[in-house]
Amino acid sequence: MALEVTSQSRKALEVRPVADKRELNAFIKLPWQVYRNEPRWVPPLLMDRKRFLDRLRNPFFEHAEVEFFLAWRDGRPVGRITAHIDRNFNEFQHHDWGLFGFFECEQDPEAAQALLSAAEEWLRARGRDRMVGPMSFTTNDECGILIDGYDLLPSVLTEWHHPYYPGLIEGAGLTKAMDLYMWSLELAGRGSVHPAIWRAAAEVEKYGITVRKMRKRDMEAEIGRFLEVYNAAWERNWGFVPLTEEEVRHYAKDLKPVLDENWAFIAEKDAEPVGAALSLPDYNQVLRHLNGRLLPFGWAKALWYRRKIDRVRVLALGAKPEWQHTGVGARLYELNYDAAEHRPQKAGETGWTLETNTRMNRAMERMGGKITRTYRVYEKIF
Repeated sequence: MALEVTSQSRKALEVRPVADKRELNAFIKLPWQVYRNEPRWVPPLLMDRKRFLDRLRNPFFEHAEVEFFLAWRDGRPVGRITAHIDRNFNEFQHHDWGLFGFFECEQDPEAAQALLSAAEEWLRARGRDRMVGPMSFTTNDECGILIDGYDLLPSVLTEWHHPYYPGLIEGAGLTKAMDLYMWSLELAGRGSVHPAIWRAAAEVEKYGITVRKMRKRDMEAEIGRFLEVYNAAWERNWGFVPLTEEEVRHYAKDLKPVLDENWAFIAEKDAEPVGAALSLPDYNQVLRHLNGRLLPFGWAKALWYRRKIDRVRVLALGAKPEWQHTGVGARLYELNYDAAEHRPQKAGETGWTLETNTRMNRAMERMGGKITRTYRVYEKIF
């Protein structure tokens, strides 16, 4: 399927599926063109992006149908998008949604509309009742378009977008589905935390719950315990889909090189995981200096700048629903503050919370958190 658009004032535009490895490479490298000379954009590692988008290496493709599209103008790529159907997501949420992701585009409304139209047409042809995104590929990955907080560098596993992106998407007829809040925390500032948090943390032991650091030497099992909690704690969230066992192993392999045991905790009751917290040193502070490559000199730069990381990204922190009344979440928060006293990272940014998650957003306020960035997920109902 190819979509051709002719404009009197501009060269002919064509949107078509990625056809071969050369075009997939153009798809992967397009952000370097779109964000050239933009200091707040952090280039991902090319090797990671290639592995993530490899249909044979990423277990997501085992339960999903995906198409990659590029917009071409006079032989030059000017935009990209994926259209995908996640069978696990639709089965778990009882939806017939289609998703789009990896949206990047020059300031070219014609190209943006053509890309979104191509994704919509592809999803409609497969019986979807709406198009939701961007999700690259799910809410367990990067998702949403930045709508507030353009002056800040993105933390690891989040993205920076041009301020014109919301206009491109809304101009193509999509509307807001959900906003996602990123919260900042000054982990050295215990005085800004509501005393009720510390009181709740002190209650954990009476329930027989113990909290320990994750063991990096047993990484796959530890990530399995963490994701057991993650899948249970977030299962009622809008847009959530549990990770499969294959995806757990995939995530464990990716996380092991960047995991710091001082920022990773498992809460257990009789050897059963009941809560977990995982924060990652903000490796975007390293990646911004590498331009997507570790070779030939990227390793040396990475080792140098790794010592200068002063923030963490709280990837996830929570407890299984039946244990949320015990104060285990507060205890995990407290341990993050304890870690900051002994580590060079003194501040952090949480993983996003849904705008509708009143309970969690109030908890963040009680922790002294402030919303610093907002991402928006869009939809178009067919």
